[in-house]
Amino acid sequence: QVQLVESGGGLVQPGGSLRLSCTASGSIATIYMMGWYRRQIPDKEREMVAKDISGGTPVYADSVKGRFTISRDNSNNTVYLQMNNLKPEDSAVYWCNFVLKTTQFAPFRDYWGQGTQVTVSA
Repeated sequence: QVQLVESGGGLVQPGGSLRLSCTASGSIATIYMMGWYRRQIPDKEREMVAKDISGGTPVYADSVKGRFTISRDNSNNTVYLQMNNLKPEDSAVYWCNFVLKTTQFAPFRDYWGQGTQVTVSA
């Protein structure tokens, strides 16, 4: 059983910063990718914000490049999303996503955090 627990959302003024974190716990053998997704309005599709494939280069949505930074602490199975110069259009529910395997012989699977609300408003 794998659980992902997020923290760090909240209300911030435009131009402000927030840092999201997400820690995975449970039976984890190998992590292939850690990432962040968001849904800005209820009927809109969830979009990738940033993702970091192990051994690769982080990938960002064009809308957040230069403002958001994804980082990870492999020793603690934690991924962070530093969000700077936040804009009202960044308001959304943010989910962390891990692609991992629970044992050496298990397939890679997606796991999701519970979601955290980020609201950017004056």
